[in-house]
Amino acid sequence: MHNSQLILNQSIVEDEWIFVALPSGNEEVKKQAGKVVLFKLTGESLPTDLQINETAIPQAGKIILPLSVYLKNRDTLQVRVKNKEIALWVATHETLDALLVLEKDINVFPLIAVFVERFQDGRIFSLGNLLRTRYQFKNILRAFGDVLQDQLFYLKRSGFDSYLIKTGKDANEALKALQSFSDPYQGAVDVKEPIWKRKARS
Repeated sequence: MHNSQLILNQSIVEDEWIFVALPSGNEEVKKQAGKVVLFKLTGESLPTDLQINETAIPQAGKIILPLSVYLKNRDTLQVRVKNKEIALWVATHETLDALLVLEKDINVFPLIAVFVERFQDGRIFSLGNLLRTRYQFKNILRAFGDVLQDQLFYLKRSGFDSYLIKTGKDANEALKALQSFSDPYQGAVDVKEPIWKRKARS
């Protein structure tokens, strides 16, 4: 039985990728009433230059890099890109514009992961759809972060085929959610035609 929290193509599998996180940031020290107070700034600001520069890139293995870190280090990573050792992760508020200018075909990446900070954020569905349709991404599309079990079926419909289940949640139970509906009614990324086109009329 797998201890893994990763689902790929409706099976629980071991993760062969090393996830590279950005160093913590978005903190500011202020003086207030004679005391030094640490304020955590919230919001969806892009990574700072300091965070990007301080991100440690493993020298070996298959790694999932923050989009901003890849863009900064693209030239030095091209051999590893050709060896299919570089994947990307992007937050839902980031755009892919800069990447698309540099890469004629984003299928040079065997995996793209989308991070959702809060489950209420529906932009992950739109981003998955864009990656599969407009940008023609054919490889593994992973969802991770605050992803709920009851969202997995709809993420699959949006083009995702891999899901990293949160620690403390049962991946086997999550796997069942992918089979919530045996035959979806509407057309979407995974099954393009609506049911009335797929079924012969009696």
